[in-house]
Formats: sequence, structure tokens, C-alpha cells
Amino acid sequence: MLNFQQIILRKFFILFLTLMIVIGGIVYYWMKAFYVEQTKESLVQSAELIALELKHHPHEFDKFAHKVHDTLGIRVTFIDANGNVLAESDKDKSTMDNHKYRDEIVAANTAPFGYKIRYSKTIEQYFLYVAKRYDIDEKKIYIRLAVQLKSINEQIFSLGIKVFAVLLFFFGLVLFLTYKINLQIEKEMQKIVHFLKDLTKKKKPTYLSSDFSSEFHIITSLLSKVSQILIKKEKQKSKYTAKLERSNQQKDDIISAISHEFKNPIAVINGYSQTLLDDENINPNIRNKFLEKISKNGMKLSELIDTLRLSIKLDSGQQSLNFTTINLYDLVQESLENVKINHTQREAIIRGDKEVTLKADEALFGVVISNLIENAFKYSEDEVIIEFDAKGISVTDSGIGISEKNLQNITNKFYRVHANTWNNSLGLGLFIVNNILRLHNFKLSIESVENEGSTFLISF
Repeated sequence: MLNFQQIILRKFFILFLTLMIVIGGIVYYWMKAFYVEQTKESLVQSAELIALELKHHPHEFDKFAHKVHDTLGIRVTFIDANGNVLAESDKDKSTMDNHKYRDEIVAANTAPFGYKIRYSKTIEQYFLYVAKRYDIDEKKIYIRLAVQLKSINEQIFSLGIKVFAVLLFFFGLVLFLTYKINLQIEKEMQKIVHFLKDLTKKKKPTYLSSDFSSEFHIITSLLSKVSQILIKKEKQKSKYTAKLERSNQQKDDIISAISHEFKNPIAVINGYSQTLLDDENINPNIRNKFLEKISKNGMKLSELIDTLRLSIKLDSGQQSLNFTTINLYDLVQESLENVKINHTQREAIIRGDKEVTLKADEALFGVVISNLIENAFKYSEDEVIIEFDAKGISVTDSGIGISEKNLQNITNKFYRVHANTWNNSLGLGLFIVNNILRLHNFKLSIESVENEGSTFLISF
């Protein structure tokens, strides 16, 4: 007959194996599904960013494929509508078969995106493939991204080792307990078992404690931490989902802003061009007037594109600075003259020491001054006052002003106030101003009262 310690050991060993199988199985399949889902979402988001870049550089498939692979370690394949491989980051595209009827490509035609897990004969590895269809340069292009399943399995295996270590530690401690405290042990064990069951049922209890012994205190603390980690991961997942939703909303706002600003110049160019084409005998004076309109709106489109490119450089930290000593009065005067080209009837009062100099990037700081003067002209009808000294420069108008709510967001990228009295174009002007000033370690502060005016102050 077995003694008590042997019975305890046997029963606990059986319980230990059961918990290992149940928790290990649940953790494995849950974590695998979680990692696969997170990987799919990450690849879809990466495809969106790649597509956005390709719209500005529609013929640089090979360059983008290798750039993304080198930066993120993701396999990238570009496929045309006929299934031909246009670019491939991990293999010679000329040796690859037609991909038109690959599962992920077929699914991408009817769903937001297609995905498939399978063995790649090209790379000789199992991959998770995600494919999404886009219209780039008026052509249907499939962007297919893939990651090896090996990395996902390694993360799951690492987590399994940690869980196994915790349970093994728990098993070792219980072996030293005696018969006299068996009833208390059973009581404590029941608490732990219920806690673990609640975890497996996703009830997510947050706290478990025991004063019976230091060993049980350690075990319950670890389990509480595991529970808190799981809760934290759930919250992180929710935040990530919310972040994706915000990213999608921002994408829609960007598209809306760009289409709104590009629509009018394009319409003007198309309208006047068609008139000139339809009437070869049009009056020369009218012809010249129409050509001036076309040229002006073409320049406006060019300025919009330059603004977008500058905002991307500033946002990504790729904009470099060329510091020189500049005369502040001369720079203000030059910026004012440039702005007055589009506001010929407007004037501004300049107050300041003509000998004040400043260490700054002349081109970028000129963009700052021009933007502030442009805003002042656009949203006020009275004179604009520009004042400066060695400590800073301010631009003051007596126009429509800005509400307190909009002041908090007015320097955000693509922020556009929808009220009819204020329209800051693409929503990039003050975003660019603020980022240029940050590069210079200058500070922008805005004081404004609705229907009274605004003051934009730059502190050096």
C-alpha cells in the first residue's frame, strides 16, 4: 500500500499533467490565433502604407519590395491583374509561376483582403500570406506580404516554457508539505484551481492572495501577475483596434482633404483647356486670359504637392536643416512680397529693428513667416501687424479668430475646421509651421478671440 506522501505525489502529478495539457493547449491555440490575427492586421496596415507610397511612385516596385524587406523583414510581392509577378523581395521574379489563381489573390478580388497559410516551394518555408488589391496608376495591382510561421511558433514555444516553469515550480513546492497541513493545502489548492478555471473561461480575475505560507504567497502573486498581464494584453488589443480605426479615419480625412483641394484647380484647368480646344478662333485676349488661369491653377497644384511632400519629410524626421545667419527684417520683407502676389490689395505693418539677425534655416523659416502672413491675410480684412525683436516675432490680425476648441487642434496634421468661416486648406499649414519651429527649438504660441482677431507668436 502506498504511503500518504506517495498518494499526494501521484495525485498531484496527475493534476499537474492535466493542468499542463489543458492550460498548455488553451494557451497554445489562443496565442497562435492571437499572433496570426495580429500578424494579418499588421500586414494589411503595412500594405496600406506601401500602396499610399506607390501612388506617389507608381513604377518603383522592385525598389519598394527590397526596401520593405530590408526594413521590416517582410516578404513582399507585387502582382499585376494577369497574375504576373512584377517584383519579389526574396526571389528572382523571372523564375516564379503565375499567381493569378493563388488562394490569397483570388480571395482579394471579393473580400477586403485575402490570406492563406501554406508551404512556399520558392523559399521552402511555411508562410502566412496576406494579399490586398489596389488601383495604382490606373492599373489593378495586388500587394502580397508574407511572414514565416517559424517566428510565431517560436514566440508561442517561449511562452509555453515560461508557463511550464511556473507550474513546475508550483509542483516542487507542494512536495514539501506534510499530512498535518493537507486540509489547508486542499483549501488553498481549491482557490488556485478556481482562479485558473476563471482564467480559462476568460472571466479574468485580477487578484489572488494567500497568507498560508510564503510559497503559496509567491504562487498566488505570480498567478495574479499572469492575470494582470492577460488583462493588459486585452486592453492593448482594444487600444490597437481603436488605433486602427483612427488610422482609417485619418486616411479618409486625408483623401477628403486632398480631393477637396485638388478638385477646383483641376476643374478650372480642364474647363479652360476644353474651351481653347473647342474654339480655335477664340479672341486672342480671351485666349491669353484663359492661359493665365490655367497657369495659375497649375502652379496652385504644384504648391499643394510641395506642401504635401514637405509635411511628409517633417513628419518622418527626414528634413535636414541648413543654419545660416539671416537678417530678420529682410526675410520678413521678402516673405511679405511673396504673399502679396496673391493678395495684391493687402498691406502689412512691419515693426522691428532692421539689424536683428537670427541663426536659422532661411528657406524653412521663410515658409513659417509666409504661412503666418498668408493666414492673417486670408482670415482678416484689416491691416496685419508684424512685430519682431531678438526674442521673437509675432503676426497679429483683427480677423475672425479661432475658437478655444480649435486652438487645441489647429497645429495637428490634416486638421481642418469645418465651419464656413475658417478653412485651413489641407490642414497642413500650421502643422508645417509647428514642426519647422520644433526643429529650430523655437516655440509657437497662439492667442485668439473669436470675431476679434489672433496673434501668432514665435519665441526664439
